[in-house]
Amino acid sequence: MKLNLRNVVLSTLLAAVISALLYVTFRTDPIPVDLQPVTRENLQITINADGKTKIRDVYEVATPIAGTAIRSPVEVGDTVIGNETVVAVVEPVTPSLLDGRSRIQAEAAVREAEAALHVAESEISQAEEELAYAQSQFNRIQTLVLRGVTSETQLEDAAQHVAIRQAARAAAFARLDMATGSLDRARAVLLEPSGGRFGDLPTCCVELRAPIDGTVLSVDVVSERPVSVGTRLVSIGDRNNLEIVADLLSSDAVRIGPGTMAIVERWGGPNPLSARLVSVDPAARTIVSSLGIEEQRVDATFELLSPLGERKGLGDGFSVFLRVIEWQAEDVLQVPLSALFRSEGKWAVFVADDSVAHKTEVTIGRRNGTNAQIINGLEEGQQVITHPSDEIADGVEIVSRSQM
Repeated sequence: MKLNLRNVVLSTLLAAVISALLYVTFRTDPIPVDLQPVTRENLQITINADGKTKIRDVYEVATPIAGTAIRSPVEVGDTVIGNETVVAVVEPVTPSLLDGRSRIQAEAAVREAEAALHVAESEISQAEEELAYAQSQFNRIQTLVLRGVTSETQLEDAAQHVAIRQAARAAAFARLDMATGSLDRARAVLLEPSGGRFGDLPTCCVELRAPIDGTVLSVDVVSERPVSVGTRLVSIGDRNNLEIVADLLSSDAVRIGPGTMAIVERWGGPNPLSARLVSVDPAARTIVSSLGIEEQRVDATFELLSPLGERKGLGDGFSVFLRVIEWQAEDVLQVPLSALFRSEGKWAVFVADDSVAHKTEVTIGRRNGTNAQIINGLEEGQQVITHPSDEIADGVEIVSRSQM
């Protein structure tokens, strides 16, 4: 009896050992996966674009006269005060040297002008004599009229004659002024260039002052050189008055409008800056991308809202990266985009439940570059598999890589 009992126990133990060996040998190992929880948090949909800073109002100082701009008194980066700091000096054009023929013609013009001046002076003397004579005649006839010797008609004729002589005298003085001006103009042609900086001209130079308080952005004429009317000499702007111009796809630009907020990153500072959309250009332009694809792009202008102390060092023409907030909401149920896949035309995820993967269909809403909004199909706190491989299927045993 004892022998039979011992045989049964041994047989049972042997069967258990064999069964364990068979299970270990043929069982399927759990598939390692990455898990992420379903969360509720803020979700932002952004339009990403490269941008460039720009001073909002740039003032260009140009020369109002033709002449020679002397060496610039300011350099790029200098701080200037409006209506005080001299930013450019222009010397008027000095007279050129005359050749022999031109000098003879100029001297003849001077003699002609002098003769015309003498004629005008003589005409004034004649006009004054005739006026004096007409006045005496008027006085004599007026006395006779008072005595009743002559008629009123003769007095009126005498008065008219006086008025005519007065007008003639005024015309003679006007001709004298004309002759004087002609003589000055003729003499000016004979002026020779002087060895001094500004010659013998009554006005030495034109000083151009800064139109605003700001910083010198560029100096177009550094060394002395001739300039024509309207030549730009200096550009001035206020570095604190910055805006950002971003290059957007036209299809993205129609989804935003004035007042849209944006986050400014990669500008060089430790913290992101805030900006607000001011305007979008009304006309787009065609740009060929690096892949050879034609794109319609448009410039959007943003104003910086961050205080000056938070954007120290940021200047004109600096490169930045913008994330324009197209849509955002709080307390949004969401999962990583990497957990989603298409199954029979619908969106689905694998949910980890007791180390087993379960395929679950979901309805998604808005999504950005990393997460997607879940309308239904999941609950907060559930674990989903990200980047599921082809080995993952409904009911497959899994293990988190973080637990291995």
